Amino acid sequence: MSPALPVVSSLYAVVLAALAVLLTVRVIVFRARTGVQAGDGGDAAFGRAIRAHANFAEQVPLALLLIVLAEVAGAASGAVHALGAALVVARLASAIGLSRSPGSGAPRQAGAGLTMLVIAAAAVLLAVRVLQMLGR
Repeated sequence: MSPALPVVSSLYAVVLAALAVLLTVRVIVFRARTGVQAGDGGDAAFGRAIRAHANFAEQVPLALLLIVLAEVAGAASGAVHALGAALVVARLASAIGLSRSPGSGAPRQAGAGLTMLVIAAAAVLLAVRVLQMLGR
Protein backbone atom coordinates (compact mmCIF):
# COMPACT_ATOMS: atom_id res chain seq x y z
CA MET A 1 0.00 0.00 0.00
CA SER A 2 1.36 3.44 -0.90
CA PRO A 3 1.62 6.19 1.72
CA ALA A 4 -1.16 8.74 1.83
CA LEU A 5 -0.51 11.91 -0.12
CA PRO A 6 -0.73 15.09 1.97
CA VAL A 7 -3.41 16.51 -0.31
CA VAL A 8 -3.88 19.98 1.16
CA SER A 9 -0.21 20.93 1.28
CA SER A 10 0.27 19.35 -2.15
CA LEU A 11 -2.26 21.82 -3.54
CA TYR A 12 -0.17 24.72 -2.23
CA ALA A 13 3.03 23.09 -3.50
CA VAL A 14 1.51 23.11 -7.00
CA VAL A 15 0.52 26.79 -6.74
CA LEU A 16 3.96 27.73 -5.42
CA ALA A 17 5.61 25.70 -8.19
CA ALA A 18 3.69 27.76 -10.74
CA LEU A 19 4.96 30.95 -9.11
CA ALA A 20 8.50 29.55 -9.11
CA VAL A 21 8.23 28.84 -12.83
CA LEU A 22 7.00 32.39 -13.52
CA LEU A 23 9.85 33.93 -11.55
CA THR A 24 12.39 31.66 -13.28
CA VAL A 25 11.03 32.36 -16.76
CA ARG A 26 11.22 36.09 -16.03
CA VAL A 27 14.95 35.75 -15.31
CA ILE A 28 15.45 33.60 -18.41
CA VAL A 29 13.72 36.21 -20.57
CA PHE A 30 16.00 38.93 -19.18
CA ARG A 31 19.03 36.73 -19.90
CA ALA A 32 17.90 36.05 -23.46
CA ARG A 33 17.08 39.71 -24.08
CA THR A 34 20.34 41.09 -22.64
CA GLY A 35 22.76 38.26 -23.44
CA VAL A 36 24.00 38.46 -19.83
CA GLN A 37 24.53 34.92 -18.55
CA ALA A 38 25.88 35.74 -15.08
CA GLY A 39 24.81 38.55 -12.82
CA ASP A 40 22.52 41.31 -14.04
CA GLY A 41 24.85 43.28 -16.31
CA GLY A 42 24.11 46.44 -14.34
CA ASP A 43 20.43 46.40 -15.33
CA ALA A 44 18.43 47.35 -12.22
CA ALA A 45 15.19 45.72 -13.41
CA PHE A 46 17.08 42.53 -14.23
CA GLY A 47 18.69 42.61 -10.77
CA ARG A 48 15.26 42.94 -9.14
CA ALA A 49 13.97 39.96 -11.15
CA ILE A 50 16.96 37.88 -10.02
CA ARG A 51 16.41 38.95 -6.40
CA ALA A 52 12.70 38.13 -6.51
CA HIS A 53 13.52 34.65 -7.82
CA ALA A 54 16.33 34.10 -5.31
CA ASN A 55 14.25 35.28 -2.37
CA PHE A 56 11.52 32.83 -3.34
CA ALA A 57 14.09 30.02 -3.58
CA GLU A 58 15.53 30.98 -0.18
CA GLN A 59 12.25 31.08 1.74
CA VAL A 60 9.73 28.68 0.21
CA PRO A 61 11.45 25.29 0.66
CA LEU A 62 11.62 25.45 4.46
CA ALA A 63 8.13 26.93 4.82
CA LEU A 64 6.59 24.35 2.50
CA LEU A 65 8.48 21.48 4.12
CA LEU A 66 7.17 22.46 7.55
CA ILE A 67 3.61 22.73 6.21
CA VAL A 68 3.82 19.31 4.52
CA LEU A 69 5.29 17.70 7.64
CA ALA A 70 2.59 19.27 9.81
CA GLU A 71 -0.08 17.81 7.54
CA VAL A 72 1.59 14.38 7.50
CA ALA A 73 1.78 14.54 11.31
CA GLY A 74 -1.99 15.01 11.41
CA ALA A 75 -2.49 18.77 11.67
CA ALA A 76 -6.04 19.92 10.96
CA SER A 77 -6.68 20.58 7.29
CA GLY A 78 -7.98 24.06 8.13
CA ALA A 79 -4.65 24.95 9.73
CA VAL A 80 -2.76 23.56 6.74
CA HIS A 81 -4.98 25.56 4.35
CA ALA A 82 -4.41 28.73 6.40
CA LEU A 83 -0.64 28.25 6.36
CA GLY A 84 -0.55 27.37 2.66
CA ALA A 85 -2.75 30.27 1.62
CA ALA A 86 -0.76 32.68 3.79
CA LEU A 87 2.48 31.45 2.23
CA VAL A 88 1.13 31.98 -1.29
CA VAL A 89 -0.04 35.51 -0.42
CA ALA A 90 3.29 36.26 1.29
CA ARG A 91 5.37 35.10 -1.63
CA LEU A 92 3.22 36.98 -4.15
CA ALA A 93 3.58 40.17 -2.10
CA SER A 94 7.30 39.64 -1.78
CA ALA A 95 7.76 38.98 -5.50
CA ILE A 96 5.75 42.08 -6.39
CA GLY A 97 7.65 44.21 -3.89
CA LEU A 98 11.06 42.97 -4.96
CA SER A 99 10.17 43.39 -8.64
CA ARG A 100 9.08 47.01 -8.24
CA SER A 101 11.81 48.45 -6.07
CA PRO A 102 15.18 47.43 -4.63
CA GLY A 103 14.17 49.15 -1.37
CA SER A 104 11.93 47.85 1.36
CA GLY A 105 8.45 48.81 0.20
CA ALA A 106 5.21 47.76 1.85
CA PRO A 107 4.58 44.63 -0.29
CA ARG A 108 8.11 43.38 0.29
CA GLN A 109 7.93 43.98 4.05
CA ALA A 110 4.48 42.39 4.27
CA GLY A 111 5.65 39.38 2.28
CA ALA A 112 8.76 38.92 4.40
CA GLY A 113 6.88 39.31 7.66
CA LEU A 114 4.07 36.98 6.65
CA THR A 115 6.57 34.39 5.42
CA MET A 116 8.36 34.43 8.78
CA LEU A 117 5.01 34.14 10.54
CA VAL A 118 4.10 31.11 8.40
CA ILE A 119 7.45 29.45 9.11
CA ALA A 120 7.12 30.07 12.85
CA ALA A 121 3.48 28.95 12.99
CA ALA A 122 4.15 25.82 10.92
CA ALA A 123 7.13 24.95 13.12
CA VAL A 124 5.06 25.35 16.29
CA LEU A 125 2.20 23.33 14.81
CA LEU A 126 4.60 20.57 13.81
CA ALA A 127 6.33 20.62 17.20
CA VAL A 128 2.97 20.29 18.99
CA ARG A 129 1.98 17.36 16.79
CA VAL A 130 5.33 15.63 17.32
CA LEU A 131 5.18 16.13 21.07
CA GLN A 132 1.64 14.74 21.09
CA MET A 133 2.81 11.71 19.15
CA LEU A 134 5.78 11.16 21.48
CA GLY A 135 3.50 11.39 24.50
CA ARG A 136 1.30 8.52 23.36
